[in-house]
Amino acid sequence: MFIQTEETPNPATLKFLPGKILLEKGTLEFKSPEEATNNSLASKLFTDANVKGVFIGKDFLTVTKSESVEWEILKPTLLSSILDYFSSGGEIENYESETKPEGNKIKYTKKDQEIVNKINELLEERIKPAVAQDGGDINFVKLQKGIVFLELRGACSGCPSSTITLKSGIENMLKYYIPEIDSVEAINQ
Repeated sequence: MFIQTEETPNPATLKFLPGKILLEKGTLEFKSPEEATNNSLASKLFTDANVKGVFIGKDFLTVTKSESVEWEILKPTLLSSILDYFSSGGEIENYESETKPEGNKIKYTKKDQEIVNKINELLEERIKPAVAQDGGDINFVKLQKGIVFLELRGACSGCPSSTITLKSGIENMLKYYIPEIDSVEAINQ
């Protein structure tokens, strides 16, 4: 097995490509060792105190490091851990570590629900694939008075260029296709 790595726009996050499907659907994000207790790969990676986050996508995983270590020091250890995990037959447990975004609980008017449906369609078809290329994910949280609230995950969370992506890319696209949208805000920047 050969594991490729790619830099992401977030200098604290590195993308690992093991060359296999990790999750059939959805994503998993772990921001602490405690959150990772039900996922053996994430738990293994968190044994290194310099690991601050693990995000697992369809065919990649990203690791976010502490500022106190450089990738040249940490990367070989992580590659070894990931290679050992998959070489010994390890699979990703698809335990849902997070609750669904609150947008699923909100009762919208018929008109607002149509807007929410369009937002989710654009996210799934146009935005999420591009964001996944950079090792991240984005989820709809809620629509409130023309403002779309999104959650940035994986490499996108805390990325220096995420504000530009959010405002110049995502907001412009959503406003173009859905004129009722006034702005887009991240809930976790």
